[in-house]
Amino acid sequence: MVSQHQSKDSGSKKNGGKELGMVTPQEKSSKKMKFASSSAETEPTSQTTISDDSKSGRGMSTMPRVVKRKLQKLRPIVEYNKRGKGIGQAHSEMQSYIGVLARSRVPLVDMKWAQIPKDIKEQIWEAVDIAFVVGQGGKNSVLASAAKKWKDFKSTLTRHYILPYTNDRERLSQPPETYKFIEKAQWDAFVASRLSKDFESVHSQHAQIREKLEYNHRLSRKGYAGLEDQLEETMPGVEIDRSTLWKRARQDKHGNIPDPKVAEKAKLIDELQKQVSEGKVSVSGSNDVLTMALGPEHPSRVRGVGAGISPRQYFNLPKPQRMSLDDRLKESLRVLLQEENKKMEAKAREEALRMEARTKQLVEAEKEHFLSQLSQLIPNFDPSMLKPRISQSPKNPMSDKASCSGGDVRSLHFEDDTAKNGKHQEEKEEEKKDEEKKEEKQDEKEKEDEEKHDDQVVDYSNMEAPSSLKSLCRYVETTLVPQDKTLHFTINKEVFGLERDTFVLPEDITQFAGMEEIGATVVAVYMRYLHDVLKQANMCSMVGFIDPATVSANSGTIADRSRLVAARLQKTDGEQIFMMPYNPGLVSLTGFCFYDFQ
Repeated sequence: MVSQHQSKDSGSKKNGGKELGMVTPQEKSSKKMKFASSSAETEPTSQTTISDDSKSGRGMSTMPRVVKRKLQKLRPIVEYNKRGKGIGQAHSEMQSYIGVLARSRVPLVDMKWAQIPKDIKEQIWEAVDIAFVVGQGGKNSVLASAAKKWKDFKSTLTRHYILPYTNDRERLSQPPETYKFIEKAQWDAFVASRLSKDFESVHSQHAQIREKLEYNHRLSRKGYAGLEDQLEETMPGVEIDRSTLWKRARQDKHGNIPDPKVAEKAKLIDELQKQVSEGKVSVSGSNDVLTMALGPEHPSRVRGVGAGISPRQYFNLPKPQRMSLDDRLKESLRVLLQEENKKMEAKAREEALRMEARTKQLVEAEKEHFLSQLSQLIPNFDPSMLKPRISQSPKNPMSDKASCSGGDVRSLHFEDDTAKNGKHQEEKEEEKKDEEKKEEKQDEKEKEDEEKHDDQVVDYSNMEAPSSLKSLCRYVETTLVPQDKTLHFTINKEVFGLERDTFVLPEDITQFAGMEEIGATVVAVYMRYLHDVLKQANMCSMVGFIDPATVSANSGTIADRSRLVAARLQKTDGEQIFMMPYNPGLVSLTGFCFYDFQ
């Protein structure tokens, strides 16, 4: 709050026999101020240090040295204590500069701070940000300080220049000589609002509230943060708790407490501190010395530490050790770098999500095109076709394209029957050798077919196939192969009992179109489509499917595959007909066998 009885220069504020920000009184002349410029440290000069030898009293601050430093592109770095409260000379000068801006740039109107236009608030913040290095989250604290100083300025005008002269209309006709920058129209409107009956009622209520304050501090603009910083420098190694701060904040410059009520509480604090040091009294959390002396805390306030500190911040968080100036600067720079990294990471994530969404969009479009082409190749499903094929279904080996050699997949009870029939070990070894020979021959055949297929150039225009299949093959040749793409499908849980993703390669489609061997992936996609057809006909309860990947010869041992099939069948109600792919091992084809699980 601005007063005529304070020192004119806020930068030369005395604090317990030393200038704010100084380590000791003896080092006052050698104190260095940190600046964000080409020179990391700048010695106080006539441009940055104000002498109070010629000052007789405080008037209105204009902070010309701040403007001069702005022209020199020197930005003092504002320091903060362990609780995030500003301390030091740069912080004091910044607060004075905020007061100048609040008085000169915000109109003198009978409004609340929230009603002030945003562009005026932005101008205040930009002016402070140009003059000082405030740090992360500084905008909110700067504007909050400007709001309080603007309110205090109006209070000062009301108490010192309006209410004492309510009967002197001539004195109220012009703005005070100290504040010539106030426009007369604004001053007249402000005086009228302060002399209204509504304001008189509000003023009376606030005066009654003010009278209830029993223990007034004497900190002036220094605040608890400045007092704590001063005590930590003059009392190194001693823990400064809030009871000590509360007591010191009410002492005069000679260390005395003029108010008898405050002196009584200060004496009680001294006694309690002594008992705590002797172990007679224990403190815990918010039940500390100050609470014992003054009574319970207000639910949302903490006495003796200043505004803006919540009980959770003060009592529940560990107290960090006091950091040196260099450590505080390093910590501030680290926080700034972390913030920039977070912004860059967020931007990168946003770009990645955008690309992923675009990719999914393209994949979905290609998938829909593929399914529309494939749907024209598959005839309508006829449930009456299931019955004759059940009896014709041979129990042949099941495999995918990679194992068409016919890994011997027998019925679920094959191994038990073998044990019962008592087959000899020699017969098993012979069977094993025969199977290995068949697999070797089949592998050679597959390798020859693949080499032949690679060398063969398919002419889709002369291929005897439906036009939709030709279009699909041309899409593979012109889009999927040149761009090295695949088609992605999601097979829902209701198809095979477990949700999974699969991919169809370009060669899978060309092999399907050329009536060559097809793999388990194509069969699985076909099963998924067939399930969709059954779902539209409300026949999913009649027919089930077994995943080709679980019955492939590459899917573990025969016993493992049998257990997978048994587990799939056990999840049904016993009335479904299950479809399972098979390969007879004689020709390159893929068919279906159907099991009625009873």
